[in-house]
Amino acid sequence: MEQGLGEIRDALVIGRRDLHSRFFGQEIAMPRFVLETLLSLKEFVGREIGVTDWLVMTQERIDGFAETTEDRQWIHIDRERAQKESPYGTTIAHGFLTLSLLSYFMKQAIQFRSGAHVAINYGLNRVRFPSPVPAGSKIRARIRLLSTKQFPDALEATFSVAVEAENSAKPCCAAEWVIRYCQ
Repeated sequence: MEQGLGEIRDALVIGRRDLHSRFFGQEIAMPRFVLETLLSLKEFVGREIGVTDWLVMTQERIDGFAETTEDRQWIHIDRERAQKESPYGTTIAHGFLTLSLLSYFMKQAIQFRSGAHVAINYGLNRVRFPSPVPAGSKIRARIRLLSTKQFPDALEATFSVAVEAENSAKPCCAAEWVIRYCQ
């Protein structure tokens, strides 16, 4: 019980408007994780810091990504063929489209009031796509802070990001993402 109370206190101190779903017994998105300073991020290593809102993966988004990347494989853009020949019965999003939405989800999940001049995508340590994202499905991200490393002019943070599709037992994208927050 004491640990739960500490987590509630932490949630209130850092400015969450609501508390994580486990305190209410239902699945709801957590509000943006607001930190006063960049350095205060270090206190949350090993903890989940965000569950984003759901985002609908529309066929229009998939088609736009196919055009932008020149990846027009039928499983992504041909609804009729996908319905007949795909093991999923419909078109699915590109894995890299799902991965590209990490920045969108991170912006929903975390905000610094001061200390972070710019966030630089430093790269990915590991990425997997364990399950598909069918067109029309909803996805969201669960973000956990794995580690931080201080540099003279930046704080490097490594996050574990699991992108979930609604009603799917496995994540559709699992990534270890490194971001450098320049001070």
